[in-house]
Amino acid sequence: MRHAVIVLAAVSCLSVFSVAQTAEELVNKNIQAKGGIEKMKAIKSMRMTAKFDGGGGFTAAQAQENQRPNLVRETFSLQGMTQVVAYDGTTGWEIQPFGGHKDPELMGEDELKDLLLDADFDGPLVDYKEKGNTVEFLGHDEVDGDDSLRLKVTLKDGDIIYYYLDPDTFLEIRKEVQEFVRGSVRETVIDLGSYKPVAGVMFPFSIAQGTKANPGAQTTTVQKIEVNVPINPADFAVPASLKTAEKSSGMVGIH
Repeated sequence: MRHAVIVLAAVSCLSVFSVAQTAEELVNKNIQAKGGIEKMKAIKSMRMTAKFDGGGGFTAAQAQENQRPNLVRETFSLQGMTQVVAYDGTTGWEIQPFGGHKDPELMGEDELKDLLLDADFDGPLVDYKEKGNTVEFLGHDEVDGDDSLRLKVTLKDGDIIYYYLDPDTFLEIRKEVQEFVRGSVRETVIDLGSYKPVAGVMFPFSIAQGTKANPGAQTTTVQKIEVNVPINPADFAVPASLKTAEKSSGMVGIH
């Protein structure tokens, strides 16, 4: 009996090691599919412009700027008004004119979750161990009837992203994001496609987002991606009008 327990324990350890090894291999294959770590790391800044379609004829202009290590600014323009959300590496801030807020405001920790994901320049899979993330391979799954490889990424803050990789290209075709906000779970499904190379790195030019019940509710069609472009650091910086509010509220060092 004791021998059987030892054998089962050994098999269990080998199985865990095999899964862990497979997860590591899939992460490496995904990075290679995108162009390889050297080409990815060679990109220091990125500017993306796109068209947003919310359905029913509702369209808007989108733009996103990223700069290493973790700076991001996103804009959403419609009918002469522009919404801005940005992160300067420490603090998130926003301008929400559609909600009647035309002056810059600081973002709370819960509001900041999505923006921090976008601020991760290479994404959660690259250098995941150094970032405090863990990756598990969950086997095969289906996305719209097609086979996929499913990875579970648990972020340092406890949020979870399920990656679905194309078994032929090893590029992401879907992400399911689970964010834990004040005791509840906020779920988002993101479908990715129409990959094209920019400076030797593959980027998705078609992005659909929504709930599990309606994953394609909103679509973003990327029109242009530029890399290693000069970006004014002031674009990310917390506006001067918020400096006093930032200090008085103690909202520094949100990560």
